[in-house]
Amino acid sequence: MKKHSILITFVLVCFFVNSFNLQAQEDIFQELEEIAIVDQKIMMPMRDGIRLATDIYRPKTNKKVPIIFSRTPYNFNSWVNGEQRTGTAKKALEAVKKGYAYVVQNERGRYFSEGEWDILGVPLTDGYDAFTWMKDQPWSNGKIGTLGCSSTAEWQMAAAALDHPSYAAMVPQGFGAGVGRVGNINEQGNWFRGGAEQMLFIAWLYGVEQDKFKPRIPAGATQEDLIRISRFYDLNPKNPPIDMAKALKHLPLQDILKNINGKHDIFDKMIVRKPNDPDWFKGGLYHDNMEIGVPGFWFASWYDVSITPNLALFNHVRNNSKDPKIRDNQYLVIAPTLHCSYTRATENTIVGERNVGDATLNYDEQIYAWFDLWLKGDQNDFKQKTPRVQYYTMGSNKWQASETWPPETAELTTFYLNSKGDANSSFGGGELNSSKAESDYPDSFTYDPMAPVPSYGGNVCCTGNAVQGGAFDQQQMETRNDILVYTTEVLKEGVEVSGFIESTLYVSSDAKDTDFTIKLIDVYPDGSAYNLDETIQRVRYRDGYDKEVFMEKDKVYQVDLTPMSTSNYFKKGHRIRIEISSSNFPRFGRNLNTGGNNYDEKEGVVAHNKVHHSLDYPSQIKLPMIMK
Repeated sequence: MKKHSILITFVLVCFFVNSFNLQAQEDIFQELEEIAIVDQKIMMPMRDGIRLATDIYRPKTNKKVPIIFSRTPYNFNSWVNGEQRTGTAKKALEAVKKGYAYVVQNERGRYFSEGEWDILGVPLTDGYDAFTWMKDQPWSNGKIGTLGCSSTAEWQMAAAALDHPSYAAMVPQGFGAGVGRVGNINEQGNWFRGGAEQMLFIAWLYGVEQDKFKPRIPAGATQEDLIRISRFYDLNPKNPPIDMAKALKHLPLQDILKNINGKHDIFDKMIVRKPNDPDWFKGGLYHDNMEIGVPGFWFASWYDVSITPNLALFNHVRNNSKDPKIRDNQYLVIAPTLHCSYTRATENTIVGERNVGDATLNYDEQIYAWFDLWLKGDQNDFKQKTPRVQYYTMGSNKWQASETWPPETAELTTFYLNSKGDANSSFGGGELNSSKAESDYPDSFTYDPMAPVPSYGGNVCCTGNAVQGGAFDQQQMETRNDILVYTTEVLKEGVEVSGFIESTLYVSSDAKDTDFTIKLIDVYPDGSAYNLDETIQRVRYRDGYDKEVFMEKDKVYQVDLTPMSTSNYFKKGHRIRIEISSSNFPRFGRNLNTGGNNYDEKEGVVAHNKVHHSLDYPSQIKLPMIMK
């Protein structure tokens, strides 16, 4: 009888919760209908005749209004398999209430948009043509701002270099997938880091790439037809769920998607490219020879896959734009969150296992003040109230402000690697200190690509169950002998590290090619060791990404790694640590050490690698320190 009562109670609770949710949905759509003109499934024409599916929500007014534009490869339909969804409606309602038209559009080849989709390869002219179409609408005031995160942001930077007169302001968030090359950072949209493959796109493509044989809407379908069809069929076929952690172990690398029955047409093209392949420069990626001509309000996060190229691009625009007005109208927010998780921060924000405190911020208020300034021409106080750079410092757990990135008070402080050749694992004698080792006692370890160091936490995105992002206690990882561990003495005073972290290693190997990895760690008094950022360098690309120079056995080479980035307060009693190895898998692809293509090989060779530290080989890490 008791179980029967519990079951009835459970059913009643579910009924009332569902009723509440349905009522809330109805309220959103009813409110939107009262204040907005809703025009869905407009097929916006591009210059080559392809039409892109577009939904428009605009205020019921005779006045011309500015536009917030979001172009995306993701599904924004109001209906999914016959069920109404409120995600787009909520965003539209907020924009319309504030006097904006909200326009959302699918990239070509996605859902109801015509044409063929190609990640990072959608024509730049699509953005330009969309701006022109929107500008010409009788209800438009001719001012357009862009807003979106991740793949909804990645196209904004290259489009901002097209100099469209109506593109008035942008808000790119978590935008690294659109950054091709900035100075010495050459990631080609997160495909590489230091010349090594970032594995995230393999998992991401399995989840989002739709089959070329999917049903297509016949040409000439009316808007009425499209709206009706979208209520029960949203053109969103999905692959079966899989164990991505297992899938990413497959070799050769180029066959991973084929092995799990995923569509692999786009992947097949991209996996064979090298970091400086001309094809990277033909699509929608931004490269630093392009002139951004739009005011930008940029958003990045410490545990995002692309934190360093994101910050480097912000600096590039501020320092190199030919127009002083553009240089002076770039603003930046850096949150202590995972990819695109800004608004999920709470009063007790936990990223991985580490509590970083109250990381909430008035995001919407700032973003709309930004748009009001540039799209409405409001003479508001955004520029007076908003710091140039708002960044969150973990450890001290607080938002801070700076006029530059890194903060002007940050000074690069060099820590040298020292040991007696015994830095293997946290039980060894690896040290970080201010003095160079006088004699070379290199630290040696064996890197077997068939037994790589597993990724544990980190600055990641989009890898399914393969890697969980964020800060995790690395103590168990540091028991491995193929991880070299170097640690400072206990800090007598706290110190803030905010900025780009530079590192130089002097290395040798018996392999033709191998990788070297670094991870920056905050070590607590109880031994807990939380990761802050990580990077990797494929040694064949140590002299640049336009050539491959292989190693000679046991010859020592200088390797400068792609910078890491963080803002972390190392408290009194803590220690600063780095880990060095040759793999961080599946965060990065394994180097099979053969000197071959890597992507088409099944068998690797074991590499015996060394890190040297002496007067002649001053392996080091430079930390941007702010003394309090």
